[in-house]
Amino acid sequence: MLVPFETLPEHARIWIYQSNRTLSELEYASISESIAEFLAQWKAHGQDLVAGFQMPYHRFIVIGLDSEQAAASGCSIDAQVHLIQSLEQQYDITLLDRMNVSFKSGEYIAYKPLKDFKKMVKDKSVTAQTIVFNNLVNTKIEFDTSWEVPAQDSWHKHMF
Repeated sequence: MLVPFETLPEHARIWIYQSNRTLSELEYASISESIAEFLAQWKAHGQDLVAGFQMPYHRFIVIGLDSEQAAASGCSIDAQVHLIQSLEQQYDITLLDRMNVSFKSGEYIAYKPLKDFKKMVKDKSVTAQTIVFNNLVNTKIEFDTSWEVPAQDSWHKHMF
């Protein structure tokens, strides 16, 4: 069952997929429609899953699930990953590669392979104050408070 992302409880389970590029308005609208259709019928063991999503910066897909209503099963998570894989193919984007880092460079969202980000740290092109996107957050409250943070406040801190 699709619900507005904002109405999901703080404990809602979160999945974040980052795109290697900014989506055009047409891509954004089409992908939003595909995700909404998927979440509207998403089930686990025959039970409706209460879920919502948002797409911040036209760069990220954030899916939230109220797991107290019904928890995702292996098959329902596989279905979600299959949706993301199909979006990757249809729009020629990368969403599942976790070995990349997204961070703010002014108002621009940069996307770099982890090894390049580490080199930027070494070269002091990015600092502990650089705003990064911590895609390892697991709950909506963590997303709201710890997703978009200075590198020193995320898993990236070990690089400084």
